[in-house]
Amino acid sequence: MKMKSLKPSAREKKRYLFVEGKVKDIEKAILEFVGILGMSKICLGWIKSEKNSAIISVNREMVDSVRASLCVWPEKISVKKVSGTLRGLGRR
Repeated sequence: MKMKSLKPSAREKKRYLFVEGKVKDIEKAILEFVGILGMSKICLGWIKSEKNSAIISVNREMVDSVRASLCVWPEKISVKKVSGTLRGLGRR
């Protein structure tokens, strides 16, 4: 039996962020700023990670919270680009 796919209106909308900084600190910064409940609302997903940069996916409504949490972290972590598609993020 085949499972029905979700309607586009019921699907979770994601945004992709290209982040520069220590990859191990990204998750810590977000968790410390928004807490466990906020972390579940963010729906953080790791697309690609390198030594000093990463591409992450987050829920569309929580992009501002993610950006704020990375700004207040003591070490430098910056969001270089935000896009609705991976192709729009460009090759980095």
